[in-house]
Amino acid sequence: MKEFKSEVEAADSLFEAYTKLKNEISKVVIGQDEVVRLLLTSIFCQGHCLLVGVPGLAKTLLIQTIASALHLDFNRIQFTPDLMPSDILGSETLDKDRNFKFIKGPIFANIILADEINRTPPKTQAALLESMQEYAVTIAGKKYGITRPFFVLATQNPIEQEGTYPLPEAQLDRFMFSVRLDYPQYDKEVEIVKATTSNLTTNVQTVLTGDEILAFQELVRKVPVADNVVEFAVSLVHKTRPNNPKSSPLANEYLEWGAGPRASQFLVVGAKCNALLNGKYSPDIEDVIAVSKPALRHRIVRNFKAEAEGITIDSLIEKLVEEVS
Repeated sequence: MKEFKSEVEAADSLFEAYTKLKNEISKVVIGQDEVVRLLLTSIFCQGHCLLVGVPGLAKTLLIQTIASALHLDFNRIQFTPDLMPSDILGSETLDKDRNFKFIKGPIFANIILADEINRTPPKTQAALLESMQEYAVTIAGKKYGITRPFFVLATQNPIEQEGTYPLPEAQLDRFMFSVRLDYPQYDKEVEIVKATTSNLTTNVQTVLTGDEILAFQELVRKVPVADNVVEFAVSLVHKTRPNNPKSSPLANEYLEWGAGPRASQFLVVGAKCNALLNGKYSPDIEDVIAVSKPALRHRIVRNFKAEAEGITIDSLIEKLVEEVS
């Protein structure tokens, strides 16, 4: 693992590496700066990330570009209705001596692109659960470890589209962030069309190795955080839970259920990383707010009244943040 003379030097190196990564990614992916920031934040926090958006918004291209900028093993799994768990994890087969031999599946890589993850039934979706949480796969009672760093970067079409299956809540909770991709702005789309309809090719340079990423992940965990920042994060999560002493009236009125303790953990560690990526050495409440929507939007569920009145998850999170602030 890469070593630094001091944690301040390590923090400065992370900020520099992040700037280089953004510049390399922007050569290929135009106008998605916020999405890139959140994706890289999840990687430096040892988290997994879910990208949600309609087809054609460069979700797959973005993840492939990030993989190119990181010197890591990369596998893409295209999720389809007929995909089986063994197609992801691997399976035991008989060799020529009639002995069982485990053939590793595509999950054994550093970066996994789970493309259109909600196109496959829940049984196959659940095959990722153990690897995402425990960095291991159990086949026929034997556990096989996955080399770190390990990230699942999944893309998902909106569940209102044909042929999609909602992800189970247990799996959604494994993702650190749920990031939404919107249509590009007019001027950005003009740039995209110009760049993609010419014969120019762009090469993305490698910026970080696996050892450097592991060192930065360890650094993020070491970042000091004030008690008031932790209390703000935990208070925000408690506000989302209906019918408990600290719940918000908004939660009681519009939410079916709220976020669990993992949300508080990801809010704090995400705030730590967000501070480092902005050149700071310790997070404040603004850093928690900066990661609040992607950390919470897939962990709280609206009730029928909220859906009937057209109240969105993001607008509820904004109001809950205002209450805590």
